[in-house]
Amino acid sequence: MKLKDKVALVTGGGSGLGRAIALRFAEEGAHVVVNELRLEAAQQTVSLLKGPAGGRAVHADVADSAQVKAMFATIEREIGTLDILVNNAGIAAGPGDDRLEIGKKSETLIMELMSGQHGQSHLDITQNLSDESWRQMLAVHVDGTFFCTREALRLMSPKNRGVIVNISSVAALTGLEIVPHYSAAKGAILAFTRAVARDAASHGIRVNAICPGYIDTPMTERMSPLVRAAVIARTPLHRTGEPHEVAATALFLASDDSSFFTGQWLSPNGGLFIA
Repeated sequence: MKLKDKVALVTGGGSGLGRAIALRFAEEGAHVVVNELRLEAAQQTVSLLKGPAGGRAVHADVADSAQVKAMFATIEREIGTLDILVNNAGIAAGPGDDRLEIGKKSETLIMELMSGQHGQSHLDITQNLSDESWRQMLAVHVDGTFFCTREALRLMSPKNRGVIVNISSVAALTGLEIVPHYSAAKGAILAFTRAVARDAASHGIRVNAICPGYIDTPMTERMSPLVRAAVIARTPLHRTGEPHEVAATALFLASDDSSFFTGQWLSPNGGLFIA
């Protein structure tokens, strides 16, 4: 077992990628702490864990530094250590968006990109983003990743070992016109990953990121059939990804198999972006 006797915290582990990662880590022997905004979702994931070490559910809003501090204090008090942090918690769109209107514009944009006839002012998705939506997107993704990383380093650094895996996105690599705030947040996570990797290396702590392409999760269920078809058409492998494929990437980065990886990103995206 690749994670035997390890303690792993997976934020946003109540569904989608977070749940898949938690399940895979448990199968590999980790004791998995599943964080979620809705405690019942985290508890449901814990009930599905299959592994010798089990797990537990914890509630916290990662965008709230006080709640993050309390969550890590609970981990330190009740478990005593943390070996792996997966910063997965995220949202697809913030409050304040006119999602119906943006959805229509997204479909128009994707079809124009497919045909090579990219319009301009009538799309204006960035112009229609509200302050609230922008700030909420960055709060959950960027602030949440920072708050959890800061607390994790305090537990890991005295032991001179640990692994942090940040979930970014192919949006950070390409920029997606339909979600500029999401692209910005995920891009910030990549830059943060590189900086912390350099800072934490002297303590034996590795920090890497995953940049998934379009994966079948509850977050992508809101895509219309038209948008889904367009995305698949632009992906060389001609399909969307599965959560277990991202979980396998997370396992690689969390285990000793990637012992010489730090400050890097891996992108299971089906060829949608090729570096």
